[in-house]
Amino acid sequence: MADWNTRLEVKLGDSTITPISTFTPTFNAPHTVLHSIEADNVGFVRQPATFTFTMGVPAVATVVADLTQLATEGTEFQIVVAEKKGTDWAFNSMRFARCVVTSANPSNVVIDGVPQASFTCLALSVGVEA
Repeated sequence: MADWNTRLEVKLGDSTITPISTFTPTFNAPHTVLHSIEADNVGFVRQPATFTFTMGVPAVATVVADLTQLATEGTEFQIVVAEKKGTDWAFNSMRFARCVVTSANPSNVVIDGVPQASFTCLALSVGVEA
């Protein structure tokens, strides 16, 4: 039985992004239903899948500068999400390769607490290690 004590880590290349507040991957595999004169729902056409993710990183982390530079230069990078501690997660790791930043908010203004940097990215290749 799982004890739900797993901690994940996110790596940019070989460096761990720390601290990181959120990492939200989204997979989209759209399908279009085909109809004919004779019948409804005779099949479907699978359209290309898209892989996107968003990251929330406290703006005090030095990786925010690295991600902002990757965004402004349009440079591709690789992100890996893996188990750092524990074995409760369904995957050993997920690798997002050939990533680019599509939207960045490097820092917001807050009255108290730490400002959050937000990065929205897309990945051209995703690999899962179960």
